[in-house]
Formats: sequence, structure tokens, C-alpha cells
Amino acid sequence: MDLYSICILVFSSVALLILGIDIIRNSDERLIVTRIKRFAGEENATKSKKTPASGKDFLRRILTRAGDFSITKKLGKNIDKKLEEADILLRGSEFVAMVMAISIGTTLVFFTLTLKLLLSIIAGITGAIIPFVIVSSTRQRRLDSFNSQIGDALTIMSNSLRSGFSFIQSMDMVSKELSDPIKKEFNRTIAEINLGATTETALLNLAKRVNSDDLDLIITAVLIQRQVGGNLAEVLDNIAAAVRERIRIKGEIRTLTAQGRISGLIIGLLPVLLLAFMFTANPGYIMELFTTKTGLIMLTFAVLGQIIGLMIIKRIVDIQF
Repeated sequence: MDLYSICILVFSSVALLILGIDIIRNSDERLIVTRIKRFAGEENATKSKKTPASGKDFLRRILTRAGDFSITKKLGKNIDKKLEEADILLRGSEFVAMVMAISIGTTLVFFTLTLKLLLSIIAGITGAIIPFVIVSSTRQRRLDSFNSQIGDALTIMSNSLRSGFSFIQSMDMVSKELSDPIKKEFNRTIAEINLGATTETALLNLAKRVNSDDLDLIITAVLIQRQVGGNLAEVLDNIAAAVRERIRIKGEIRTLTAQGRISGLIIGLLPVLLLAFMFTANPGYIMELFTTKTGLIMLTFAVLGQIIGLMIIKRIVDIQF
């Protein structure tokens, strides 16, 4: 039996073992959920029978089932918050299941094409890292977009308050005048208040969802004003001026640190690209790093040096104020 068949059998055995243990542990919970869905969702079930399921719906159901396992639920608890901040409509458990599927699939595909176990494992690890990078990038992009809209939102709210609108009505005006992401978040906050939540609770939930320092400053000022009183329109104007000045300073800092950030990017990507080129041009030469003790030691120190260098550059260019 060749190495490929052995790997397939081992993977299948481990996967079936984990699946069986999970089914045994959660059989009672799934039985209750099934009964609830049977009695509460008969109308939806009838509609779904009439409408044929598309391929996207089928994949979504598979992802949902995979996310119901206790292992994926435990691993996904710490990712739920980041997915919410990035506005990605996935649960943490579903995201973990998707990452595991991508990693295992990438490993098997690379092993089938190259029959090199080490290279396949590296490809699988890379495939698992890429979704987290995408989530982090999407989250940061959305946060930057939200922060850039705060100044205009405060101006609209202060003008609305001077015109006689209430605070909730001024928030509704912002959601009508501006686009996402601030429109979506303000609509969610207004919906919470309409469903019975207090204004303070809804605003704190908004700050928790967005995780923006500028928004935390605004909500803190609004909550203090609601307790002690004062001219809220004037307070919002002062905060809007401070937020705009902060955004301007951040832009200047990014301009001044652009060279350092580009240097860090080049330093981080150059060894990886050179390694990929050497694997393509002369695999026997570069494999000395992976097959000999001296090569593995050198490779370990090189990776550690890269990580330390990137961390130092990041600390230098990441100026907090």
C-alpha cells in the first residue's frame, strides 16, 4: 500500500471517530432542536419543499451542520466577535469548519499533485491562515470606513437636534442620509430601542459591535449628557471637530510611516517568494534546508528572525495616540 492510500485511510478513520464521538455527546441536544424545528417551522418546511434548493443553499446547510459540532463550537467562540466586526454573516463555528475544510482540501490536493508530504502540509497551513487574514483585513477596512463617516454623522445629528428632533430621530436621520457601514449599525441600534431596549443599553451594544475608539468617545459623552444634562448639539459639534482632527493626524502618520510599512512588506515577502522560486527552479538545492539537521536549524533561526523583524517594524510604524 502506497503512502497516499495510507494518508487517506488515516484521515478518514480520524474524521469518522471524531464525528461519532460528537454525535454521541450531542444526541440529546440535537433531538430537542429537531423537535422544536418540527413544531415551530412547519410552514417554512412546506415552503422549502415547494422551492427547489440551490447549490448555494445546499453548501450553506452543510456548513451549518459542520458548525453544530461541539469541537467547532468551542473553537469558534473567540472568532464570533471578529466576524461580527467584519460584518461577515457566519458563526464562529461555521468559520472554523470552513477553515478546516480548506486546510484539509488544500493538503490533499497538493499531495495528490506533488506527492510531497512536507510541501502539502505547508500548503494546508497556508490555506488555513488565509481566511483569518481576509477576516482581519475586512474588519479593519470596515472600521476605517465607519470612522471616516463619524464626522458627517455627528454634523447631521447636531443639526437635527437644533431643528427640534430627538436623539433617536437624529440617529434615524443619519441612517437615511449616510451609507453602510454606519447606516446598518445605526439601524440595528434603532431597532433595539424600538423592541424595548433602553437607549443606554442599545448605545453600549453599538460600541461593543463596532469596537471603535472614536465611537466609544461619542457614546461616553452622550451617556454623560443624558445623566447630567446640557447642550447635546454643542457637545456633538466639539466631538466632531476632535474626530476630524484625529483622522487628519492619522493620515499624516500613515504618510510619514509609509516607507517603513513598505520595507516590512518587502522583508516579509522576499524570502517566501525566493523560496517558491527555488522550489521551482532547483528543488534539490533548496531541499537541503528541509532534509538535513543543519538546514532545519538554519531555517528555524531564519523564520524566527523574520518574525522578530516584522514585529519590531510593526511596533515602530504603529503609533498610538
